[in-house]
Amino acid sequence: MRVSPSRWECTWTPRTWRGRFAALGLSGLSDRKRPGRPPVFTPIQAAQIKALACQLPAETGTPLSRWSCPELAREAMSRGITAFVSTSTVRRWIDQDAIKPWQYRSWIFITAPGFHPKAARVLDLYARTWDREPLGADEYVISADEKTSIQAHCRCHPTLAPGQARAMRVNHTYGRGGALAYLAAYDVHAAKVFGRTEPRTGIDPFMNLVAQVMTQEP
Repeated sequence: MRVSPSRWECTWTPRTWRGRFAALGLSGLSDRKRPGRPPVFTPIQAAQIKALACQLPAETGTPLSRWSCPELAREAMSRGITAFVSTSTVRRWIDQDAIKPWQYRSWIFITAPGFHPKAARVLDLYARTWDREPLGADEYVISADEKTSIQAHCRCHPTLAPGQARAMRVNHTYGRGGALAYLAAYDVHAAKVFGRTEPRTGIDPFMNLVAQVMTQEP
């Protein structure tokens, strides 16, 4: 009698489970270790690289401000943690614990004397209030600032567009086209910017900005 493969498999599988249950009980029904490629890295190596990602580069003597996955892989190999590890493997390990050493948050502690009264006055103006009195419809709040020494650079060679299997190429060397100062006044509540460039900063360039703002209708 000829038995089809599917019928033979249906008969053989229950017999196997019954035999394992009779010999080992409930523990015999647990899934056995399956064949596959043996692990390349040990859990200790992965933990060491994760611990390295949680250290500041300066603490390890590495001249970096922040870790990246390629730098972590190179540092792990230079320390002898592993003979070779790819960037994608390092990225997968630290992603498992949501470690992102290339990101940071900054903060500042205000230590200047008299900061709070000065800040309160500015914030009141932003809220259209002065000495606890609301500003009128014909009153405006202008915030002025300057950006000094904005350098104009031009590449010595034109940028090459990307092509097949080729990234965009940008020449590193550039020529200096001089420097300018940019002065701007911002109408806080109308969201309007008055700007101008000057060859240098000082009281005269700032008064030019004031004249530009004050001679225009709101």
